[in-house]
Amino acid sequence: MTADLTAPLFQPLTARGMTIPNRTVMAPMGRGFANDHVPHPDAAAYYRRRAEGGVGLIVTEATGVDHPLSADTAGTPVMHGAEALAAWKTVVDDVHRVGGLIVPQLFHQGMLHGGGNPTKPMDSMRPSGVIGTPGPTSFAPEFIERAKIPTKPMTEEEIADVIAAYARSVRNSVSIGFDGIELHGAHGYMIDGFLWGESNLRTDHWGGDIAQRATFAREVVKAARAEMPADMPLIFRFSQHKSSNYDARTTETPQELEAMLGPIIDAGVDILHTSIRRFWQPAYEGSDLNLAGWAKKLTGLPVIAVGSVGLGFTASDTFMKVGTEDTDDNVARMMDRFNEGEFDMIAIGRSLISDPAYVNKLRTGETPTRFSRDSLATLV
Repeated sequence: MTADLTAPLFQPLTARGMTIPNRTVMAPMGRGFANDHVPHPDAAAYYRRRAEGGVGLIVTEATGVDHPLSADTAGTPVMHGAEALAAWKTVVDDVHRVGGLIVPQLFHQGMLHGGGNPTKPMDSMRPSGVIGTPGPTSFAPEFIERAKIPTKPMTEEEIADVIAAYARSVRNSVSIGFDGIELHGAHGYMIDGFLWGESNLRTDHWGGDIAQRATFAREVVKAARAEMPADMPLIFRFSQHKSSNYDARTTETPQELEAMLGPIIDAGVDILHTSIRRFWQPAYEGSDLNLAGWAKKLTGLPVIAVGSVGLGFTASDTFMKVGTEDTDDNVARMMDRFNEGEFDMIAIGRSLISDPAYVNKLRTGETPTRFSRDSLATLV
């Protein structure tokens, strides 16, 4: 890897009133280190190190909105309550102190809430009471068996309560100084539960074809935008795959993707963040474009791609297993797609866990530290 190869990444991009100094993003990664939903005392230094290491924009780990069923494990942080907000304020201030930019990723666990706690009855909130077809996943089989237990469909009152919870947590995020907002509409969580046809079987105005299934996402975006300053950007993250089924597909054609994204964007989205497990994988038959490329082509918005940058994989890899592909070839392949205009920014995940200075090393051509699962054991 050479500095010349990656030089195009180091150009600014502006969305509303936020200018990102380069095209790199720290991908949102749940680390599980929160204490009773309060960010760990080391979280501020953890995020600050990535800002010091050159990341253009930091997206936090998935953070529960102000609703009692938004996050079921104590290691997942939330964006409500005095203690959690004070801890997040420390994170924001530390990142800003070194010149970094940071946005929270706000989510509600939705239909996957409760699967990991065998001592409690299932209490997840689902559009239609089901989770869709399970498939390849990193979840334990016991989790999937519990999650498959049907629950009642969400009521109109419950839907309104969850939308209001997103709005409150956006308001909290703005109040403590975050630079923007990312809404997690991927991986089978609450928003994605409404988008996916296998988990949204409703026959009212919240269900139907893909455009109608985007109604909940649209209303969350509208509620979020109403709490944000006019110059603050809103990012919407979405995926095909689900945490419970890596083979799942929300859309089967570019036309369906366009129909889904249209109402969501019209509600006030500025940047799209496409969650792809491998950045080089095509989204639809007949084209080499990945999901980010199609989102950009269809909408014209700035798009963030993601998916195993700096990691090598064998054909039979599991989610956290690193295979034998050469890292430099991976980055070169990513740069080929970036230079072709397939996406505007690239999110980097596990490579940044093992090497906080990964982005600076991309800039200088220095060899970064390879990802190791051992680095998941600490928050450094």
